[in-house]
Amino acid sequence: MNVQPVVYRKRRVRRGRGFSREELKALNLTLKKALRLGIPIDPRRRSRHEENIEALRRLLEAKLKGAEPPKGKEAEET
Repeated sequence: MNVQPVVYRKRRVRRGRGFSREELKALNLTLKKALRLGIPIDPRRRSRHEENIEALRRLLEAKLKGAEPPKGKEAEET
């Protein structure tokens, strides 16, 4: 599951490089844990968008439930 944050710039909306620290903090997620889970982080961003927090919440629920297919040797065996 791949999720991209949204960044608002002047009159346009674009995909961001990663989630801001404020967005991680809203879900009580540390930087280390986010990196371990494979969540992209953009240390330059300071904004906090509710849209990104909801997307991150859905991503966390999916990852913690184990919704992702196995990778590597485990995938070959099944």
